Amino acid sequence: MADAGERVRRILASAGLGEDDLVTVRSLDGGTYNTVEELLLTGDRRLILKTPPPPETPILRYEHELLGQEAEFYRGAATVGVPAPRVVVVADGRLLMTACPGTPWHLASLEAAERRTLRRELGGLVARLHRVTGPGFGYPSGAVGPLAPDWRTAFTAIYDAVLADARRYGAWLPRPVEEVARQAKSAYDALDEVTVPRLVHFDLWEGNILVERDGAPRIGGLIDGERMFWGDPLADFVSLALLGNIEEDPDFLTGYQEEGGRTEFTSAARQRLALYRSYLYLIMLIETVPRATDAEHVNWVRETVAPQLTAALDELGG
Repeated sequence: MADAGERVRRILASAGLGEDDLVTVRSLDGGTYNTVEELLLTGDRRLILKTPPPPETPILRYEHELLGQEAEFYRGAATVGVPAPRVVVVADGRLLMTACPGTPWHLASLEAAERRTLRRELGGLVARLHRVTGPGFGYPSGAVGPLAPDWRTAFTAIYDAVLADARRYGAWLPRPVEEVARQAKSAYDALDEVTVPRLVHFDLWEGNILVERDGAPRIGGLIDGERMFWGDPLADFVSLALLGNIEEDPDFLTGYQEEGGRTEFTSAARQRLALYRSYLYLIMLIETVPRATDAEHVNWVRETVAPQLTAALDELGG
């Protein structure tokens, strides 16, 4: 494998840049999967370079070829004017992109009124994202199969893949894998209501929302779109209300509706939301095994996330 300096030189060359453009390289913390580096260039320019883990790294099935998906998310966001990194080049399995201004939301020290205003702004941005449609349903990487013509086919394959990961890694779950599969299947009919594949980020927790302070705070960028898929826009409401309930966020929902987003929480919609919550919480529990996370984090997901998974499963079929 090329050393760090050679890796940076090659990606810069792919973008039409040379060594004379580079001032320094700085590693960035916070990533739990890819290696993330900031490239400081002449003229106060900043680029972000993401490099996937080595091929032998244990991963979940859906995590194959994530950076290609991230690039697709940013291209989609650009078509509807949503602030996000701009793709510079994808080469050698790496992604080079522009940097967005701001600080992660959870580190931004916001006043209550500022938070309400930003949640409303965020709702509008997410509604705009959901105007972007794709060529089929599922992960565009093909990691769990090709794009499907309907959401039920795509999502059931996605769900089956994460349960297969649970079996493969022997992951601890609060209920047996076969019981989880039966409970999920009881709600699959609700998936048939989704007929248009829309752009879903699926990881919009506060760490992936940048807040820019240039006067009044505003959203500086939506980042880390690597877990995107084409599917049901309701799925984005899970990470947007991580370990909570989006129906209890009136500011976000107001902004979402103002930009044309639909927020009808019918019985079928709530069944789908419970499915998507269970899927995300399964990921959070299962990934602790291949990532060999420390005991403190393992205890946290078992004490905090596992009850949320159980509650979501209990909603299915109701």
